[in-house]
Amino acid sequence: MTGAKVEQTPGEAVGARGKRAMPGPVDLSPLLQQFPPRLVPPSWPATQESRGQVLARVLAPPFTFGNAQYQDSARRGLTSVLTWLAAKSGDTWQQRWLASGAELAADWRTLPAEHTGWVAGRRKPYTRDKTDECTTGLMLLICADVIRPSTRWLLVTKTPKNLAASLARTRDPLGFAALIEQCGPLRTAATTRNLALARIATIMAAKGGLVRHITVGDCIEMHRIASMTTVGRPFFYQLLRSLGGFPPDAPMTVRMFGGAAGQMTVEQMIDRYGIECRPVRDLLVDYLREFLVASDYSTVLTLSYVLGKMFWRDLELHHPGIDSLHLAPEVAAAWKQRLRTKTTRTRTADGGVVETQSQRISATDNLGTVRAFYRDLAEWAHEEPARWAAWVTVCPVRDIDLNFKKINTRRKSRMDQRTRERLPMLPALVAAAEASRAASYERLHTATEVRPGELFTAGGQTLLRPILPTGAGGRIWGQDPDTGKRRDLEAEERRAFWAWAAVEVLRLTGIRIEELTELSHHSLIHYRLPTTRELVPLLQIAPSKTDTERLLVISPELADVLSTIITRIRNPDGSVPLVAAYDYGERTWNPPMPLLFQRRVGLENRSVGKASVARCLDQALADTGLTDASGAPLRFTPHDFRRVFITDAIMHGMPPHIAQLVAGHRDINTTMGYKAVYPEEVINGHRAFITRRRSLRPSEEYRTPTDSEWQEFLGHFERRRVALGDCGRSYATPCIHEHSCLRCPLLRPSSQQRSRIEAIRDNLNDRITEAVREGWTGEVDGLKVSLAGAEQKLDQLDQMARRKHTVGLGIPAFRDVAGRTSSPTTPLDPTRKTAFDTPPAADNRAGGRCTSTEQSRS
Repeated sequence: MTGAKVEQTPGEAVGARGKRAMPGPVDLSPLLQQFPPRLVPPSWPATQESRGQVLARVLAPPFTFGNAQYQDSARRGLTSVLTWLAAKSGDTWQQRWLASGAELAADWRTLPAEHTGWVAGRRKPYTRDKTDECTTGLMLLICADVIRPSTRWLLVTKTPKNLAASLARTRDPLGFAALIEQCGPLRTAATTRNLALARIATIMAAKGGLVRHITVGDCIEMHRIASMTTVGRPFFYQLLRSLGGFPPDAPMTVRMFGGAAGQMTVEQMIDRYGIECRPVRDLLVDYLREFLVASDYSTVLTLSYVLGKMFWRDLELHHPGIDSLHLAPEVAAAWKQRLRTKTTRTRTADGGVVETQSQRISATDNLGTVRAFYRDLAEWAHEEPARWAAWVTVCPVRDIDLNFKKINTRRKSRMDQRTRERLPMLPALVAAAEASRAASYERLHTATEVRPGELFTAGGQTLLRPILPTGAGGRIWGQDPDTGKRRDLEAEERRAFWAWAAVEVLRLTGIRIEELTELSHHSLIHYRLPTTRELVPLLQIAPSKTDTERLLVISPELADVLSTIITRIRNPDGSVPLVAAYDYGERTWNPPMPLLFQRRVGLENRSVGKASVARCLDQALADTGLTDASGAPLRFTPHDFRRVFITDAIMHGMPPHIAQLVAGHRDINTTMGYKAVYPEEVINGHRAFITRRRSLRPSEEYRTPTDSEWQEFLGHFERRRVALGDCGRSYATPCIHEHSCLRCPLLRPSSQQRSRIEAIRDNLNDRITEAVREGWTGEVDGLKVSLAGAEQKLDQLDQMARRKHTVGLGIPAFRDVAGRTSSPTTPLDPTRKTAFDTPPAADNRAGGRCTSTEQSRS
């Protein structure tokens, strides 16, 4: 087929070498259709007044000034502007203003100044005083609503200045007072506040009316014009919305004005890569349109990237003029090689660029997408030959190119290695996140209590509360007294808190990052057990990847985290604010929900998105100093917590099918793929050991035990009490440590024996000192081993003491729940003892050995 160039529409420039072009201004037309702005009428009473009526009204309060000399100057300026406009064509002052050409002039002030000089017969050039008087006169006409300049002109002109102050004095003092009152509790800089008031004044000057008359459409129109002329800072919308005059369906956040892009059409998806061959471009558009009904937006977007950029645009760049899907063998081979190779450009310290090539991980998946594209065309050609048959040809991707088994094995190996590296590091990360949260809160709380210019010590650091200039805002800063570097203590505390919250929720639930950001106050529900009537708190996970919701039991530790989050974000009346979150996958705005992960920005609440969570995690890891196997800084992605959670749960006895339900997987093989694989020889060796032990054990041991045997078995756990605590070795196993309890890892120290262990530790230190002094080198090594065991037992006691809150789970003693025979008990039998029938003080030491004991008897 013959190729044809694609004609680019304005604003759709294609980047170099087929890269995605930078997006242009966001289209606000849908919002403007929903919320149309007010139209400026051709005439209104104030602009129809005569010259005498305008002078009489504007030269009277509230338009007059207290300074007599300035009032005379304003009168002269007002007279000059009216004289200049009176010479223009039109029936109203607004028509004369539009006909004057002032909005098109480089400096409009020269027009009335020169005109009044010629009329008076003084052929003198205008002076600076004359232009200043004209500025004051025009300001009075705008405040009196005699003329309404366009919004664009008011944004770009340098005069008149202080429009907000003038309108607040003359037209709507109550409205501006309410706006300033809303700004009072905010810690915003004076520049931001004044700019927002100036935007509101501009809307009033261009549209007329008071502050309460401004509509949502006026704000959207203002933001669009400001984005194209000056700076589109939409803080003014927050101020107006906080007054409560907008309708309920008004945008909840200023980011709906275009800060987050919406969905693209399939044409825009393909055209962003600048495909030159028009027939192929149209083919790809038609192909993607077939997936819009059955697939989600992110899937279609990924298809457009692979087919548009990675496949066809790459062929056009390396083979100019190509116009057929039938690829020569050498062309197909070269393309597949480029697809498998990834080039990374890194900028060096001297400004140079270093290129490194590596294997692209997603190469096989991309090849599969292209192969599916060719096969879909061949299949659809049977149904619609006129539409698709012309494109059917030999697929350049063969079966041998799609070795998914090898790819999946390598991916599994990489993920298992990541999990094995991060699982032991998780306690350190949790402790670091908690310490960072406490330290940052202490620094912020202490800084608010000291005066500017004073030093304070908090969170292990000594900082200076800097003296800020007037109008710099009320944010709390800390300054390093040595380097002079300033730190935003509020931002540090906010990042530390949400890093801690993300770490705790992810590690305790194993949910996806999308599910984390969508947790809301409605997700907290409860279930009452039918037998004991006990309330069980549950966490409802909204459908995400698999479109299936699920319920998770809230542990006491997770309940503390969620309650801390709710306490932070809720309103003074106890309610959780509603937040409209942006779905970055579908590029749509979700309905307002009481999200748990939200923060206050100015006068509105915003959701804490995936990117914010990732940045908080990176900062928390940077503070720990942890490294991976290669020595590089360790990095936790939100999905790493999910893999660690599943691996840890299955390793500690959770059945895989239960882990599948908790994780929300459709297939149990997916769950087992998340579990990190450990050396296979260990598993096989253990199984072989169990088989040999069963073959050597007499068959009479596999019988129902007698009463004496059962009592001897139960008494075994009570006879494991030693001087320093309890021995945790399995039933019918001898002590292999020669009764060296202090060195044995199975010893569970008792908090009541802490003084005894400390005495042993002190005695060991004295004996080591004596052995070193006497030269008993062989004795020193043994004593140090015992000393290390004593220190370890004291550390275990310290960890138990740090648990401030004790939660009674009602776990029964072993003798209460152990069965005498192997016959099953009906789960809903009301006479059966359950975990909720035993008080929290019940001895549960034997319960921890049930699994190992039963395995030894299997």
